[in-house]
Amino acid sequence: MRLDKFVCKSTELIKRDVIQYIHLGAVRVNHSVITNEATQVHENNTIMLNGVRLQPRAFRYILMHKAAGTICSNKDEAYPSLFNDLNVDRVSELHIAGRLDADTTGLVLITDDGRWSFNITQPAQKCEKVYRVQLARKLSADVPTTFARGILLQGEATLTLPAQVTVIHAKEVLLTITEGRFHQVKRMFAAVGNRVVSLHREQIGDVSLDVDIGQWRYLTRAEVDSFGHAFEPS
Repeated sequence: MRLDKFVCKSTELIKRDVIQYIHLGAVRVNHSVITNEATQVHENNTIMLNGVRLQPRAFRYILMHKAAGTICSNKDEAYPSLFNDLNVDRVSELHIAGRLDADTTGLVLITDDGRWSFNITQPAQKCEKVYRVQLARKLSADVPTTFARGILLQGEATLTLPAQVTVIHAKEVLLTITEGRFHQVKRMFAAVGNRVVSLHREQIGDVSLDVDIGQWRYLTRAEVDSFGHAFEPS
C-alpha cells in the first residue's frame, strides 16, 4: 500500500494534508523519515506520524446488487453512481472489484483492499464470473465449443480464455469467464453473430448474489477468504 494511503486509512486526515505531513518529514517508517508519499509500505512496518504509531482501520468487503442504469464509479456521471445506494462512511476509499456496464445488473464486490481485489480481477487468478445472458437470437449449436476453445474479438490480438456455456433455453444461457475485457460478454456473442439483450452477473468465485436490487451486505469471513489472502491490520 502507498504510504499516503496508509496514513489516510489510519487517520481522519484528507490526502492533501497527509502528503504535506510526509513532505515535512513528520512520518517515519521503521524509524526512518520518509518524504515520498508513493513509498510502498507493508502491514508489518512500524509507521508513525508525529511520534504516534498509526493503526489502519479494518478493510471492508461488501456485496451489492447493482441496478440497471447505474454506473460503477465513485461519482455520478451520465448515470448515477451505485455508491448512492451504499450507506457507509468514507465511500471515497472504496472501489469495485470488476466493474459492470450501466445496463448490466447483478453482483458487484466492493472493497478498500487493493490486494484482495487483485485476486478477483486478474485473469491469472482464474476467478470465475457467472453471467445470465438473454440473447436476441437462438444460440448456435457450435457456440459452446467455440467459446471453450477461445475466440478472437474484434481489435484484440489474443484469444479469449476458455469460457463455459450452459444452455438454459434457446435464447438464454449462463456464461462463465475468468477475465474481464472491455464489454467482453457482449463482444463474444457479437463475434458469433448474436446480440446480448440483457446481462446479469450472478456469481463471482464462490460468492452468489443473494440480496435484492440496490441492496448490499458485508461479506462473511469465509467469503472474503475464498478469494485468497486479504490484508488484515493487526
